[in-house]
Amino acid sequence: MAVGESSENYLETILILSKAHPVVRSVDIAEELGFKKSSVSVAMKNLRELGHITVSKEGFINLTASGREIADMIYERHQLLSAWLVKLGVDEKTASEDACKIEHVISKESFEAIKKHVNKK
Repeated sequence: MAVGESSENYLETILILSKAHPVVRSVDIAEELGFKKSSVSVAMKNLRELGHITVSKEGFINLTASGREIADMIYERHQLLSAWLVKLGVDEKTASEDACKIEHVISKESFEAIKKHVNKK
């Protein structure tokens, strides 16, 4: 299941876009992330080859079960860490940026401990 930070970001972005839009296309991802469509196309090819997404003949991108699992994990980490940092007094923009960095490198054990602590209150 291990994928790199870049792939995790793409999967999380697909998840977020799919909550707001009926379909997700490479151009939507490129626009959301501020990347060139060619870069996104290469990434989508890699994610498709890893079995984390499917792409319809119309170019609609969907997460597979494994892709959804990774996206959900990263999204949960981002939401919890960002909210936690804001609660600690960090401004929202900085909290979100820092959460985006932390979410990829924190161990499952450490994240679960933070989650337990945050949810205890």
